[in-house]
Amino acid sequence: MNVLAVSIGKNKMNAHEQLLRDMFAVAVQAAQPSETLEAFVPDVPMGRTVVIGAGKASAAMARAFEAVWQGPADKLSGLVVTRYGYSVPCEHIEIVEASHPVPDLAGEQAAKRILDTVSGLTADDLVVCLISGGGSSLLSLPAAGLTLEDKQHINKALLKSGANIREMNCVRKHLSAIKGGRLARACVPARVVSLIISDVPDDDLDVIASGPTVPDPTSFSDALAILKKYDIEQPVAVLEHLRRAEEETPSAADIAFTKTESHLIATPQFSLEAAAKVAQAAGYTPMILGDSIEGEASDVAIVHAAIAKQVKRHHQPLAAPCVILSGGETTVTVNGSGRGGRNAEFALALSVALNGLPGVYALAADTDGIDGSEDNAGVVIRPDLLALAERKGLDAKMFLANNDGYGFFKQLDALVMTGPTFTNVNDFRAMLIS
Repeated sequence: MNVLAVSIGKNKMNAHEQLLRDMFAVAVQAAQPSETLEAFVPDVPMGRTVVIGAGKASAAMARAFEAVWQGPADKLSGLVVTRYGYSVPCEHIEIVEASHPVPDLAGEQAAKRILDTVSGLTADDLVVCLISGGGSSLLSLPAAGLTLEDKQHINKALLKSGANIREMNCVRKHLSAIKGGRLARACVPARVVSLIISDVPDDDLDVIASGPTVPDPTSFSDALAILKKYDIEQPVAVLEHLRRAEEETPSAADIAFTKTESHLIATPQFSLEAAAKVAQAAGYTPMILGDSIEGEASDVAIVHAAIAKQVKRHHQPLAAPCVILSGGETTVTVNGSGRGGRNAEFALALSVALNGLPGVYALAADTDGIDGSEDNAGVVIRPDLLALAERKGLDAKMFLANNDGYGFFKQLDALVMTGPTFTNVNDFRAMLIS
């Protein structure tokens, strides 16, 4: 992964759009495991070193770990699972691929194998757990009495409901035999060091990949309340499982956490700060609005548009030329039948709210290279985009009502395409005001 690979876009691109893409490229580069992991590598143990993990960045993390590990090669082994297309070659750590965002059989089998990999360890052994966003779907081992189909149904329903990532992962933990601290319990009595790339608001360790190696503060009743909130009543087996609440996820007092530690090796804030430096070097005053912004993508877009208008009209909260940066994870309540992830939804709602306001450009993209389940990372917009759409007979408001940001921007050649980035620090938004 390099900056050039992210920066390449349309052949005809003005300086504003290029700067936005350069900021995104640097934000992604700042979260690369090869850049950040070495500082957190633990000491070599007396016994074996077993590397496990899950997430869109887990394979790249495994390769970065192998590159700097100083222990004997014959005592290093492991298994990590990543998203289809995100595998990279490693010498001692096996990499397998599975489905995201909806789990599949490959993820279930990988989760079982990971549990087998950490069974029978001793107090002299070290488990290094490499965790990044996407791990919830990739570690898809259902709890006793549930099936993969049950979990697939719940995942799809939650993805469409508008539930935020905390809510989704609370439910996932309580339907799992490995998440919510249960993986740490399986590693006892070995020492467990988790190296984590954050893709969630506030960098909550128990939320990232549903916290397989950290204590869980949520409960079965919390998960049941979330399904009730979003009127999710199927499958019946899931609701019955949550009501039985037979084995709660381990809390901080559990013996599983007496020999565990966790380190954040990359976060959304690190990447936003890296992008801010690029903006400043180009002569734009940067402002980081927040690294944990949540809410409906269209509502967040309306707020961003209001800030742009305030800058243009009143030179507040800062004067142009400037760049407004933000991160976090928005949600989309799907009412239509179109294509598009939350960044396309944000960009389309922002375009509508700005209504061609001169001098305002924006980029919204997911740092993992995939906006939802589409093939684009995100979208870049410019002031003349709505006028171009009208000439093509495209009604932006109709596309927005149909949740079809991808379809709208594809016809305008405004999609940001990167392919796999091998990292994931969530959404990146940059609004340039000249």
